Amino acid sequence: MGNGFGSPLLWRGWGRLEFFIARRYLFAKKSHHAINIISGISVLGVAVATMAMVVTLSVFNGFQDLVADLFTAFDAELRVTPTDGQTVSVKDTALLRLKKSEMVEVYTPVLEGQALVVQEGRQQVVTIMGVADNFTKQSHIEDILYGDGSFILHADVLEYGVLGIQLAQQLGLQAFFENPLQIYAPKHGERVNIGNPLSSFNHDELQSPGVVFMVRQSKYDAGYIITSLQFAQRLFDREGRASSVELKLKEGINPDKAKQQLQTQLGGRFKVEDRYEQQNDVFRVMRIEKLISYVFLSFILLVACFNIIGSLSMLMIDKRQDIQTLRSLGATDAQICTIFRLEGHIISLAGALLGLVLGAALCWIQQEYGLVTMGDTEGNFIIETYPVSVYLTDILLVLVTVLAVGWLAIWYPVRHLANRILD
Repeated sequence: MGNGFGSPLLWRGWGRLEFFIARRYLFAKKSHHAINIISGISVLGVAVATMAMVVTLSVFNGFQDLVADLFTAFDAELRVTPTDGQTVSVKDTALLRLKKSEMVEVYTPVLEGQALVVQEGRQQVVTIMGVADNFTKQSHIEDILYGDGSFILHADVLEYGVLGIQLAQQLGLQAFFENPLQIYAPKHGERVNIGNPLSSFNHDELQSPGVVFMVRQSKYDAGYIITSLQFAQRLFDREGRASSVELKLKEGINPDKAKQQLQTQLGGRFKVEDRYEQQNDVFRVMRIEKLISYVFLSFILLVACFNIIGSLSMLMIDKRQDIQTLRSLGATDAQICTIFRLEGHIISLAGALLGLVLGAALCWIQQEYGLVTMGDTEGNFIIETYPVSVYLTDILLVLVTVLAVGWLAIWYPVRHLANRILD
């Protein structure tokens, strides 16, 4: 019998025989060159689809990491908020124990609320974010400040407000402004007096520290003013209270483990959130987009795997004589079907490995050289080139997906074709 099936088959166990024959059919020189070409096209099709999945998922990872980096300078490493009500006493015993925790390096009470800012005839509803004096130790706010001044919250009787850069533009202000901002907030628990509406509002002023911040997210840049905790408590009639507590962990502490331990320590009265959970809306949208892209690419991969069926059908027709010889040697129809199924799996695996290598290589080239840019005009985007981040979990997911889709695309067609040829 040709193709090297002589004596080795007599002593090889049937358990390894199917793989041995499938490997020989794929890598040995075939009698018809067209089969080699079609097999190569099948491998290439799977490889291209696999490469597309790796690159696409890595681009989504890159944008997610980019957004996370932008939030790092503003959002806390961990944030603790009450589950019942909007505020909690800063002297709450659970929070005081949290402040003394061995995992916590910086403990910053924060009070946020909506207010109206008025500046020379311009009005804007903003979020007043009152923070404790150690806010600079807890965050990296000083890394995103612009202007000739410095980050200061209060001095003597003066209260200062650091505006987002877009908010300053909307109010017609520079980083430094001479006239103080007029801040109005409804008095807690009072109805609006129709006859004298201003009497129903608390009023205060914020001076300019000569700087603005830029997170590059409109949620913050166009709607936030950072000021002292005491100013916010006085403005919102929330003396001695905070809406959240922001934490910076000591170096070397794992945020995920710390979050779990602190949540257990605080119980159900409080919710502990990491940076991703604090911006859950943004990251949920990105995860949904990534999932939809993964599903569509999986369908494209399924179509690419159908090429394998054409290669296997031609191979089975070409090997009719070998199939009859194998049956004479005692091979069952199920074992013969397994041979050609293994042939398809080998093609799928070869295409998957080639695609993973090519996809990872393209991502590395983009990371190092930035060949694909965001646009032709510099300065219009936060970054100039598409960001990519290759995750090991995504590589494993793509590999499993390719093998699973390949199995689905091959199993029934090979069985059907084999039954027709064997009959």
